[in-house]
This record gives sequence, structure tokens and C-alpha cells, in this order.
Amino acid sequence: MSSVLEQKKQIVQEITEKFQASPSTIIVDYRGLNVSEVTELRKQLREAGIDFKVYKNSMTRRAVEAAGLTGLNDALTGPNAIAFGVEDVVAPAKILNTFAKKHDALEIKAGVIEGNIASVEEVKALAELPSREGLLSMLLSVLQAPVRNFALATKAVADQKEEGA
Repeated sequence: MSSVLEQKKQIVQEITEKFQASPSTIIVDYRGLNVSEVTELRKQLREAGIDFKVYKNSMTRRAVEAAGLTGLNDALTGPNAIAFGVEDVVAPAKILNTFAKKHDALEIKAGVIEGNIASVEEVKALAELPSREGLLSMLLSVLQAPVRNFALATKAVADQKEEGA
């Protein structure tokens, strides 16, 4: 009997560590998805380096309390799956939101973004953000614009002086 209790404590500890280490965690209700759809979703998440697990709600509630995220208890009803993003904050929200648009059965319930509990609307807003690479390219474009404009103005002045001479 005590070995079963030890196993449960280890699972709760594992979930707690994942909540604390993950910059982005999304809780979803996957009821209504068939096996091939769940397999497709797991494949997409695995390719992005996202850990997607199903845990018992009672163990998840204990882990949530240990991690100091008690506001998630309302979302922990019914069958849930949890996506733990390890590297990218936006990736889990983006993949799950895109998948939910194609498959009505997948419902985003809540999330944790960098230690803060996020509502469904906040998770969807995060999903609409461009990727990290996209944001960096936008920043680079903004930074290059003044230099590019200065170079074009200098060239125009030089061309004008050549025509006048």
C-alpha cells in the first residue's frame, strides 16, 4: 500500500516540477477527439518539443497547490490533457489554438504563462502572436529602416549633384 502512495507522490512531484519549469503550460479538454486526431496532435506537439500528458485531476490539483497555482483548480474537471512548453512560450498556445480551430472537440480551458495563470482569451491572444523568429525579423526591419532611408537620401543627394555638375 505504501508503494502505491510513494508512486503517487512521485507523480505529483513530477507534475509540480513541470509546472514550475515550464514557461508556458496549457490545459485542454480533448473529449470528442478520435484516436487519429489525438495522435496527430501529439505528433505536432512532440515535433515542437512540447510535453503533452494526461494526468489524474486529483494529482494535478495537488501539484497545482504545491506550485502555488490554485487558480487552475476550476479548469481541472473532466478529462484534461496538459501541454508543457519547454523552450518556446508561444508554441504550445499556437499549436493547440490552430488545432482547436480545425477540430471543434478540442477546448482550451486555461493556461500558465511564465508563472501567471492565463484565461482562455489570454492563451488565444498569445497564440495569435508571431513566432519568435517573426518578431525578431520585424525588429530587425524596424532597426534597419532609418539606416536604409539615410542611405537612400545620401544617394539621391549624390545623384542630384552629379546631374548638376
